[in-house]
Amino acid sequence: MKIYHHLDHFSTLPLAVATTGTFDGVHIGHKTILQRLNRLAQDVGGESVLLTFHPHPRQVLQPDLSLKLISTLEERIDQLEKSGLQHLIVHPFTQAFSRTSSLEFVRNILVERIGVKKLVIGYDHHFGRNREGSFAHLKEYGPLYGFEVEEIPPQDIDQVAVSSTKIRKALEEGSMERVNDYLGYTFSAEAQVVKGDQIGRTIGFPTANCALNDPQKLLPAEGVYVVEVEWKGQRFQGMCNIGSRPTVATHPELRVEVHLFEFHEEIYHENIRISFLHRLRNEQKFNDFQALQEQLRQDEKGARAFFQSQV
Repeated sequence: MKIYHHLDHFSTLPLAVATTGTFDGVHIGHKTILQRLNRLAQDVGGESVLLTFHPHPRQVLQPDLSLKLISTLEERIDQLEKSGLQHLIVHPFTQAFSRTSSLEFVRNILVERIGVKKLVIGYDHHFGRNREGSFAHLKEYGPLYGFEVEEIPPQDIDQVAVSSTKIRKALEEGSMERVNDYLGYTFSAEAQVVKGDQIGRTIGFPTANCALNDPQKLLPAEGVYVVEVEWKGQRFQGMCNIGSRPTVATHPELRVEVHLFEFHEEIYHENIRISFLHRLRNEQKFNDFQALQEQLRQDEKGARAFFQSQV
């Protein structure tokens, strides 16, 4: 897959089969679009192209919302590369670009700049200034500018149409099985292990205190999770607490702490990837360290039972 970080770096193709969108999370709905895109490109002897944007348009147009994302740009690129896509254009999204009308977007960018002959879009896709462009507009513009357009219906799981918005909501509820079903792969986050206050090791549960590599990455709801951690190409089982640690902390600062089973390495300043598999419980405050320690033992039993059930 060839990657371009600006439309100006892309050379117009003689026969582009293209799609456009933010593709946050690259979920099963996105993958259906990409599969159709690649198949069409192969059938007509063209090349598949995705025009996406960074930062996310809502982060530019509605900065007060502090929108966090399912995937970082690097994660998005990794998933798109696995899809078999041939060309990825990651164009900077700015206030000026947001004022591009739907007609200008189609004529100047999709047709003249990219060379689109076939366009594939997801259900209810909108584009251009104030999201004024729609499938109906594309059907109207197609004959004028020499391209065909195809709309992919929503992909359903348990009668729910999968979308990035619904995945964000499931993450905010800590529903990891639902999140992972919608994505088609396991949700994960990259972090660096940093020095904590080392309370965990005093009660027999040493933890890696984790600082996210990208602060705009959305995390699951506060609570205790069954996780797998990848470090230097090796995978380890464990559990993770996301929260403010009300039993031990005097300041309510959100922390991500991972306890790995049968792990005795010093990994300060190392990068790890945390994959979230299942939520065990809410975060809670205990009367003393003994009660916390007993709950952690129960959490470990629950986590190990989860892994055993997957064998």
